[in-house]
Amino acid sequence: MTSGPDRPFGSRPSPASSTTRRRSPLIPTIIVVAVIVIAFVYLSQVYADVLWYDQLGFLEVFITENLSRIALFLAAFLVMASAVYFSLRIAYRSRPIYAPDSAIQDNLNRYQAQLEPIRRLLMLGIPLVLGAFAGTAASSQWQQVLLFINQEPFGREDPEFGIDYAFYMFSLPFFGFVTGFLLSVVIISAIASTLTHYLYGGIRLEEKGVFTTKAARVQIAVVAALFLLLQGVNYWLDRYATLQNQGKWAGALYTDVNAVIPTKAILAVAAVIVAVLFIVSVILGRWRLPVIGTAMLIITALLAGGVYPWVVQRFQVVPSELTLESEYIDRNIALTREAYGLDEVEVSAYNPTDVPQAGALGDDGETTANIRLLDPNLVSDAFSQLQQFRQYYQFPETLNVDRYEIDGEIQDTVIAVRELNTSGVPAGWVNEHVFYTHGYGVVAAAGSTVQPDGRPEFLQSGIPSTGVLGDESTYEPRIYFGEESPLYSVVGAPEGTAPSEIDRPQSEESDNESRSTFEGNGGPMVGNAFNRLVYALKFQSTDLLLSDQVNSESQILYDRDPVERVEKVAPYLTLDGNSYPAIVDGRVKWIIDGYTTSADFPYSTQQELESATEDSQTAEGFSTALPAERVNYIRNAVKATVDAYDGSVELYAWDDQDPILKAWQNVYPSSITPYSEMSADLMAHIRYPEDLFKVQRELLARYHVTETEPFYSNNEAWSVPGDPTLGSESTVRQPPFYLTLQMPDQDAAAFSLTTPFIPFVPVGQEPRNVLYGFLAANGDAGTGEDGVKSEDYGRLTLLDSSGQDSTVGPGQAQNLFNSDTTVSQDLNLLRQGASEVINGNLLTLPIGGGIAYVQPVYVQSSGSSSFPVLRRVLVSFGDNVGFAPTLDEALDQVFGGDSGAITGDSENVGETPDDPAAPPAEGDGGTEVEGDAGVPPVAPGGTTDDPSADLRSALNDASAAIQEGNAALAEGDFAAYGDAQDRLNEALQRALAAEERVSAGAGG
Repeated sequence: MTSGPDRPFGSRPSPASSTTRRRSPLIPTIIVVAVIVIAFVYLSQVYADVLWYDQLGFLEVFITENLSRIALFLAAFLVMASAVYFSLRIAYRSRPIYAPDSAIQDNLNRYQAQLEPIRRLLMLGIPLVLGAFAGTAASSQWQQVLLFINQEPFGREDPEFGIDYAFYMFSLPFFGFVTGFLLSVVIISAIASTLTHYLYGGIRLEEKGVFTTKAARVQIAVVAALFLLLQGVNYWLDRYATLQNQGKWAGALYTDVNAVIPTKAILAVAAVIVAVLFIVSVILGRWRLPVIGTAMLIITALLAGGVYPWVVQRFQVVPSELTLESEYIDRNIALTREAYGLDEVEVSAYNPTDVPQAGALGDDGETTANIRLLDPNLVSDAFSQLQQFRQYYQFPETLNVDRYEIDGEIQDTVIAVRELNTSGVPAGWVNEHVFYTHGYGVVAAAGSTVQPDGRPEFLQSGIPSTGVLGDESTYEPRIYFGEESPLYSVVGAPEGTAPSEIDRPQSEESDNESRSTFEGNGGPMVGNAFNRLVYALKFQSTDLLLSDQVNSESQILYDRDPVERVEKVAPYLTLDGNSYPAIVDGRVKWIIDGYTTSADFPYSTQQELESATEDSQTAEGFSTALPAERVNYIRNAVKATVDAYDGSVELYAWDDQDPILKAWQNVYPSSITPYSEMSADLMAHIRYPEDLFKVQRELLARYHVTETEPFYSNNEAWSVPGDPTLGSESTVRQPPFYLTLQMPDQDAAAFSLTTPFIPFVPVGQEPRNVLYGFLAANGDAGTGEDGVKSEDYGRLTLLDSSGQDSTVGPGQAQNLFNSDTTVSQDLNLLRQGASEVINGNLLTLPIGGGIAYVQPVYVQSSGSSSFPVLRRVLVSFGDNVGFAPTLDEALDQVFGGDSGAITGDSENVGETPDDPAAPPAEGDGGTEVEGDAGVPPVAPGGTTDDPSADLRSALNDASAAIQEGNAALAEGDFAAYGDAQDRLNEALQRALAAEERVSAGAGG
């Protein structure tokens, strides 16, 4: 019998000994609770996503994506973890029991002794960790796997191997993914087994060399054979991948076809043979042949795979490049044009005249009547000052261009919705998320005309919303889902409950707001306690959990940006950077263009989307460029709509012949609706997408050339001109413009997206700003019938004027405007006063047998509440410049006194504001707008019956005021300087009024 340590009879054990015998349950309990909390938070977010997708009707998208990710993760995890585990286990179990003594072995023995306590943990942990990494990487390839499984044929074959394009688009990327993954599994397993063999003596470094046990040799041989078999498959697939090369010209060229592809085939066979030799060596125990075979394979890969193609390229192709490469250049031209939808561009020679003739625009009535004078990038402030009414409303920085049928005529409009401005909402959770929940109303102005004082001519405006586009009885004006919506709002209430949401001012002049209750199905229900807890966790808001404003019928609206909403339900699409609103079938709908893209189309040149879609609008932050990914195939496959009231999303299969879209329709059979179910009203507001057009024009600048020799020499390449409104040195591309335009040789005008071209500009050289081409994409899809698309929609028409080298380009037109004596005199006087002159967008128009340029000129005063107003219109044709208060007058100046044109502002000819000295206009809910909303009021005095004399007098007074102001400033007399500036402003306004009278009296 043994006894414990001595201690006084009856004494209690010490606390330390008690702790040793009985461990406290606190730490395990904390760990378990933490795991439960983390799991609940994670699962609650999954549940929130399920509620969101289910409410929207796209639950299959969420389930399919996540099940695909989980399946791929598990498959890759099991393959990697199993391979590494069995490699470690086999290497450990086949370790030698006795090993000769040596200093190296002594060190290894010490390592073994240190690892032994955690060996089992490492042999399980290492495979699990590596498996988790592999699974995570593999799960990101879910789209590639689903496309492979659900692929659709193109019905077209490549010119080299005669295989359907679908193999390159769907199968080859999948095979490459699988082969690359298995190669990584083999390599990691080989590393794991080799280290284990070395650690336990299966591989030893001795004086005579490297010693390996038989078990180590067998395992290494098997792994090597697997590696070589996979490498052989890789070599074989590389033959097809040459058609996706991106070199001087995309695709397999002469060297690829005659050197690379044959040597890849030889290397593939050689790799399989050497793999067989390794297996044979395991059986026979002889290693000389596989070692020799491996050495020969390496040498062959270096010589046949690298040296030989270089020799062919350097000594055979380079001296005779055009002759040998012409066939493959033709392939590149044809398939690039096909991949980007450029294969059906209608090209016609256009020899523009630069001599304007009187009445020359008589046949261009539809075009001239819709020349857009409102610049959507400049009139946002005018919309805000004239139509905002409350601090909790806002308009976007740049507005959108659309068209509507008004009195039987199609009219271009500049349109925006009045969205909620959360920064203008009084602070507090209830205000920000319960009371202020939505914007209100569509505001639209005519694109081709303005009021006599230069303000927009509103077609739809006011509160309540009224105008030619409808009112509250014909369309739903409330904007719950938009580009500037709050993070989330809680809406809805039981029937009979008093409305709590701030709806809108009762009228434009009223200080009181009406209230309303959301009546749609726009978000998940949060009426029960569990859902409230879930969303309180999601938005980290205790107010959402505790507020008495949340009731049994409450819904939560979130993810409210239209583009983000479509991104979530269609993750396989690349979305256009510019969504736009339209009144469709009594609802405000956001319309978004979705693209299917790929970088795997054979023989097609890749473009980086971000670079191709950058222009002055993206540089100024007015729109968003596409993401920085490289593609060589793009289709406008989907037109998506988002209801601005309830957020419902519809995806329409617009290009229903696109095989990529067909494959996704196989994946999501109930998510995409045929375009035949689109209403005629929606069809009427479909337009050609901007970002697709930008990508196409970037390619067409070179690929308008279809003959081999000029394409090879690149001497007929074009460029997109820089935006001339940013200055003559600007290299930032001019954006395309939406215009209703009748192209030469076309029967009728169409709502089109347009862009000019100038000669190719090498890097670092000054551009030659002459016009070489003009491209228009027909954007009119509607036919007046439900589900019927116009055959002319998407037709690309290219006017080629490169045969002439004297046609004025956009940059030259802007220089003509800036250097014209009359124009510069008037504009410089305005710039010296308190007003700012702003050049609007420069529009290029093929009319009158030549090329005309039209630019609106805006004036804005220095007041904080001022906004730009249209004051003048610049027109050029050849070297002739017109500058007048209206487009009609400016065209008449250029075309011999009578252009023959019908313009949107013809009725404003000779008009001036009814009362130049009237009180300031009311702007933002009663905010005073200085003078003429951009120009100080014209003094009523100082006029005579001779407007020319009044003009000379006003200019002399302005010149004197400038001199007096400069003298006062030099002497530091700021009071006198201020008086001189007041006289200068007054004189300038008299000069403007007199100049309008001169123009009106002279008939332009």
